[in-house]
Amino acid sequence: MRKYILFFFVIIVGIIFIGRLLYLQVFNSHAQSIYDDNAIRTVFNYPKRGFVYDRNGKLLVSNQPSYDVMVIPRDVKPLDTLEFCSLLKINKEQFLNKYNKARHYSPRLPSVFVSHLAKEDYAILQEKMRKYKGFYIQKRSLRKYETNIGANVLGDIGEVNSRDIAKDNYYHSGDLIGKQGVEASYENILRGQKGIKFIQKDIHNQDIGPYKNGKYDTLPRAGKDIKITIDADLQAYGELLMTNKRGGVIAIEPKTGEILAMVSAPTYNPNSLVGRNRSKNFTKLFNDSIAKPLFNRSLQGVYEPGSPFKLMNALIALEENVMSPNEKVTCYHGIKYGNRFMGCHCPSGKRNDMIEGIEESCNAYFLTAYRRILDKYENASVGIDKWSKHVKSFGLGNYLNNDLFVGQKGRIPDREYYSYQYPKTFYSTYTVSNAIGQGEVATTPIQLANMTAAIANRGYYFTPHIIKSIEGDTIPESFKTPKYTSISKENFEPVIEGMHQVYKTGTASSLKIKDIEICGKTGTVENFTRIDSVRTQLTDHSIFVAFAPKDDPKIAIAVFVENGYWGSRFAGKVASLMIEKHLKGEITRTDLEDWLLSHSLENEYAKPYSGKPFKINGQTELQVIPPEEFNKLKQKLNQLN
Repeated sequence: MRKYILFFFVIIVGIIFIGRLLYLQVFNSHAQSIYDDNAIRTVFNYPKRGFVYDRNGKLLVSNQPSYDVMVIPRDVKPLDTLEFCSLLKINKEQFLNKYNKARHYSPRLPSVFVSHLAKEDYAILQEKMRKYKGFYIQKRSLRKYETNIGANVLGDIGEVNSRDIAKDNYYHSGDLIGKQGVEASYENILRGQKGIKFIQKDIHNQDIGPYKNGKYDTLPRAGKDIKITIDADLQAYGELLMTNKRGGVIAIEPKTGEILAMVSAPTYNPNSLVGRNRSKNFTKLFNDSIAKPLFNRSLQGVYEPGSPFKLMNALIALEENVMSPNEKVTCYHGIKYGNRFMGCHCPSGKRNDMIEGIEESCNAYFLTAYRRILDKYENASVGIDKWSKHVKSFGLGNYLNNDLFVGQKGRIPDREYYSYQYPKTFYSTYTVSNAIGQGEVATTPIQLANMTAAIANRGYYFTPHIIKSIEGDTIPESFKTPKYTSISKENFEPVIEGMHQVYKTGTASSLKIKDIEICGKTGTVENFTRIDSVRTQLTDHSIFVAFAPKDDPKIAIAVFVENGYWGSRFAGKVASLMIEKHLKGEITRTDLEDWLLSHSLENEYAKPYSGKPFKINGQTELQVIPPEEFNKLKQKLNQLN
């Protein structure tokens, strides 16, 4: 019996052994197992990253050759460390840190040891690499930004971190990935597909040729080129106008939702984040906590919208049938409610209908409209929810589901939002600041531009997006599908006429452009900050929204200039000039142009950090830049034109 047991045991062990060999040599004989083979070296062949063009076919981003020193830690042999460090222009401490980091990542997989060698350094090092076992040079592409504009639009690429590697096994240590802007949004399209070569090594760790004659090798597949919706000339012009200012500008084509310009000021040269100095320059930009050049104000800046939000309350009042376009409200240089008074610039005793209310930006008119909207229902709690749903139908108070890498929701309050502050009772007078776009209402420049596009279209909008076309592919259908607001088409006409009158005889009458019918709305937003724990009022923000032409809109724009005094002083000028630039291709209002280029707001931004007392709300004299700086800006302007 024992003899049979031993026999069967030998048979079973043999079957298991043979089965395991069969599995390893047949069923598991695929490329993935090669990575674990100590006798095989893996070499990645990086593809050409896709180019980026503007809407008119102008090349914005291309590639340039780059050379990286790679290391496979387990293959490293004793070497002259000082000589090698001298060639790489690093010190011994940096050498050890880089080596230990690579070994920690993987002792058998290649890692970037020193990236982005200069061409002359590569030429010298290439001749001596045979002396340094375990190290080799790998060629790949770096980005080359063909322009110094659009840093926040285009973004940049940088080395992957541990989170990137864990999220997507395509990446290995030292690989490059889109970090911001278009480079990040369309990383999967632009990056292409890496090729792989498997090199067989002998017992002395010397390369002896392709593994299995290259059976498992793959060729790289180039990334796809893309065309974005940005007009490079309009973008450059907008960035120039915003020199010495902070804020955001978004211009949209209403009929498509395509973003024509996306300006965030201050900006920086995108080429500063290319090559070996990327980390150093990025850290410098990141640590600038005052100017915040990496902060995309046009997408991430959350501000009270001010008077442009009155357009929303006018539309909702018409839709809810609580006011007619012809009904007049008397303004006594403002309006009193309870024990409070909300002032405005209308003459005392002036009676305004809706068009005049928009033209004059009458607080009395819009406070009346807002209260009627909320008080229409059995209680204001129902009214605030109805109001909130109407506003949100314009894309306010939520992410727009666009293809931009960053963004903010903003805030459109409803009854739930106020339930903590007013748990039992709620009246329309509690939230009247919403009537004039202040209080709890908060929006981003792109949301205001989208709201303006929806008004220009008389009730619908397309999701704002940055992609225009993809090589050999199509853009998502969601960007081609209109989204309708809750406001009936006929209710837009009085509001649009009011915006038209803003330019003809109202608060933006000084900004008219010959032969262009522009519809706009000025805004001034109070600006508070804390200085030494004291709530302090600084100079107001300047805000402006507009679209043109009135009956065939081709551009809708929102401009926000921090500490810009009032709507027409800075933001309105920027909007008018960019509209003319887009529609005419040339500028007739050079007076507005010269004024913007010659005036700076840097002194306003320095106030909270100066330690000196300061006046507020335009009482200080505007800062005029020195003539030599103005002449440089004019030269840039002439080059653009």
